[in-house]
Amino acid sequence: MGLDGKVVLVTGSERGIGQAIAAGMAERGADVAVDYLTDVAGAQKTAAEIQKFGRRSTIVQADVSKTADAQRLVSETIAAMGRLDVLINNAGIEKRAPFWDVTEADYRVVIDVNLAGPFFVAQAFVRYLRDQKRPGKIINISSVHEELPFPHFTSYCMSKGGLKMMMRNLAIELAPLGITVNNIAPGAIATPINKALLNNPKLLSALEDNIPLHRLGTPADVANVAGFLASSAADYITGTTIVVDGGLLWNYSEQ
Repeated sequence: MGLDGKVVLVTGSERGIGQAIAAGMAERGADVAVDYLTDVAGAQKTAAEIQKFGRRSTIVQADVSKTADAQRLVSETIAAMGRLDVLINNAGIEKRAPFWDVTEADYRVVIDVNLAGPFFVAQAFVRYLRDQKRPGKIINISSVHEELPFPHFTSYCMSKGGLKMMMRNLAIELAPLGITVNNIAPGAIATPINKALLNNPKLLSALEDNIPLHRLGTPADVANVAGFLASSAADYITGTTIVVDGGLLWNYSEQ
């Protein structure tokens, strides 16, 4: 499942799952472009991890919720790396609130980052592949919440449900261009976004009781699936979601 000679762009790769995916791609032989929003130190750490494997890296600051930035992210990556073969739409956020308290600002930022961002970054990538007459791969980091309701996170679930349908539609539309499109849906993963959960033994224990494998996932668990989908071993897979959740999705219940 090597990626020698490939160039991969990972959005939101300054920490957590994105950082693990970027390093995993480099370990498999790819050169990797690192995208970040504000954490330049995190982006530099990711780039250093990539370079440990003897691979090239470039760092691009871009806010994927802004269409102009999404387009610039792709063009700057290609200018710096010479080509682009795989796009991994990883950047994402969530905002917790009861439905009646959700603000317009919080609603829009979640939808813009989680759904509009992948749409317009992918669009710029597809235009490049079309013009170059080359195949490519798009991998979206979704969530079990593209299927599973999550009270107090309605906009987040909407964005991931939309990402699921975007993936399915593009898989059909882009297949004649040789472009595959798939989602990875992580469950509960031990990342900085879950710091409060990880530091609360009672909540953590309750969640682990809902996971048949009785542990949270790691960023590496997700990165390994991304590495497979990016490789030639997955050339005949398109239009699907691979769930990485230890069995959570089909065993979950609200307490």
